[in-house]
Amino acid sequence: MVSIVDTNSAAPPAWFTAALATPVTQRTTIVDGATIAYRTWGDPGGRGIVLVHGGAAHSRWWDHIGPLLADSRLVVALDLSGHGDSARRESYSLDRWAREVLAVAEDAGIATPPAVVGHSLGGLVTLRAAALFGSGIEGAVVIDSPVREMSPEEHAAMEHRAFGGLRVYPSKDAILARFRPVPDQPVLGYIAARVAATSIREVEGGWTWKWDPAIFSRQVPPTLLARLDCRVALFRAEHGMVSTEMSDVMYDRLGRVAPVIEIPAAGHHVMLDQPIALVAAIRTLLSGWDHSVPGMPRDPE
Repeated sequence: MVSIVDTNSAAPPAWFTAALATPVTQRTTIVDGATIAYRTWGDPGGRGIVLVHGGAAHSRWWDHIGPLLADSRLVVALDLSGHGDSARRESYSLDRWAREVLAVAEDAGIATPPAVVGHSLGGLVTLRAAALFGSGIEGAVVIDSPVREMSPEEHAAMEHRAFGGLRVYPSKDAILARFRPVPDQPVLGYIAARVAATSIREVEGGWTWKWDPAIFSRQVPPTLLARLDCRVALFRAEHGMVSTEMSDVMYDRLGRVAPVIEIPAAGHHVMLDQPIALVAAIRTLLSGWDHSVPGMPRDPE
């Protein structure tokens, strides 16, 4: 990780400042013996959305997104085990992370099957949750997740391009200067600075990142592309990791009922460069789901 791409020193826009000022509740629950941290916006007891971050990320990547989705639903963003402020495990799997998503939704007070929105590795977790729990979730929204054996972050770790052993930096400024999303892309500086500041923890001798290196050595996941017993939608960043050819394959294998929605001008980390477009797409999709019935898979042509 190196310096933030966009170092624009202009003040953050009013929408961003207002989002961060929105009341938020920080809670924890125990899932399979591990403490899982999560954040919520809105009131419990009704419908909800669970936001699932990517590999080596954490719930705070959604700090400026969650409040903008909480007008009529409880919004929950969790730290998957091995990430953020959640506990570490001896080993990790998509199945266990999927169970964490549903357990957090229940603990937070979402009273009906939640909509689950996952980015990158979080999209793989979301698809696995949809496969395991079916109608137990309202729908699965997968944001720029190339469905293959490994997520982009895991490929970077395997090829030693990023995410090596956790280094200890002598000062907060030194570690913050090393922050960069993987894969790299232009970002909005005021968002990246916020995310970077919430990605670190103080340890003996200095500062290090919050993620557990062992998250990149999980077992190869089961097949993720199959017809699901819940709604599913695919978001593709125009300049992201999912090509039009890959999204066509994903659409086909999911039964030809999953809309493919492109976020214009976005890189892989959509919440860092096109946050308002991402929020608008999620809002529009969920509104459409509210006023329609789930489609039936069509037979392949």
